[in-house]
Amino acid sequence: MRLTIRRVSAAATVAAVILVVAPRLLSQGRELPGGYRWSAAAPFPEPQEELYALTVNGKVYIVGGFGKTGDPQGLMYEYDPAADRWTKKKSMPKPVHHQAQAAFQNRIYTFGGCTMQLAGPAAVDNSWEYDPAADSWKALAPLPVKMCAAEAEELNGKIHVVGGLTTFDNGTGTRVTGMNQVYDPKTNTWEQRTPMPTARNHHFSAVVNGKIYMIGGRLGAGGVGAASPSDLNEEYDPATNVWTLRAPMPTPRSGGSAVVYNGRIIAAAGELTTSKFSGTFRAVEAYDPATDTWMILPSMPQAKHGGGVALVGNRIYLASGSIVPGRGFGPDWVGATGGHDVLELPPTFGASK
Repeated sequence: MRLTIRRVSAAATVAAVILVVAPRLLSQGRELPGGYRWSAAAPFPEPQEELYALTVNGKVYIVGGFGKTGDPQGLMYEYDPAADRWTKKKSMPKPVHHQAQAAFQNRIYTFGGCTMQLAGPAAVDNSWEYDPAADSWKALAPLPVKMCAAEAEELNGKIHVVGGLTTFDNGTGTRVTGMNQVYDPKTNTWEQRTPMPTARNHHFSAVVNGKIYMIGGRLGAGGVGAASPSDLNEEYDPATNVWTLRAPMPTPRSGGSAVVYNGRIIAAAGELTTSKFSGTFRAVEAYDPATDTWMILPSMPQAKHGGGVALVGNRIYLASGSIVPGRGFGPDWVGATGGHDVLELPPTFGASK
């Protein structure tokens, strides 16, 4: 394992961590060195944190919402990049926040989540399939173990729900797990595979070349103020059922999201709270599994966490979220923003040399 960090331009050296009272960057709408460009798109209609995004048939779908006091919103919005327009769709049948989700064959699958506090006893085992074409939800076989703040990725027709928060074996308390629960949409059944070596939650995830990557997140607890931020990058190979440690993410953080473009994993946003510092991140960092190296991309115009992040074409859409870091279970909803920033990647990004 090795860690090599490459910066794309002087503009990208701006500090990744920003106090939540800081203004937006003035580079919005201008092309940056290297061919990158940040621009603004239509604001998200109902600003929230803990919104998670997916792309289906060229449209962005944003699901979830934390509400003002941890009361789940279960929102479903569709964004059309061509028209720069949001459309509200049918909400989740049983609203949760901090659900895991993945897309497969033009359907959206959601798993688990929390119904109130960010804690094991509030975790659920609900599984749902959403059909964007019909704007309809269907209940599926429940998770074997109730889970909240996990990550889900589809690979080879199976959806892996990895990590998260659940209860102890006696049904009480909160523990962080590395559990790897695998759902088969064809048979509507579950199986357990080798757990992630490092138990964590609120992590980043992605799939590249037949491998699943779990990056960053929180260790030891679900609340950001009680947890330790992680930079760990663990790779899972379903063919061998083995996990491998890879180069760590440059900025330890949780509460962001990742997309994949041209074989590179791009991790954006996040938060951190310690006894001495509390803030959200503008960091955008790209990982190349082929070389096991990271590079630093131009920072986000606004630091935030818990927003929807999705890729359409060569553009990354980062909608809503909170500019105020969470405190585990507290009023960080006051920082919810409808801001919708778009990072256009240069045509050569990730291209083979």
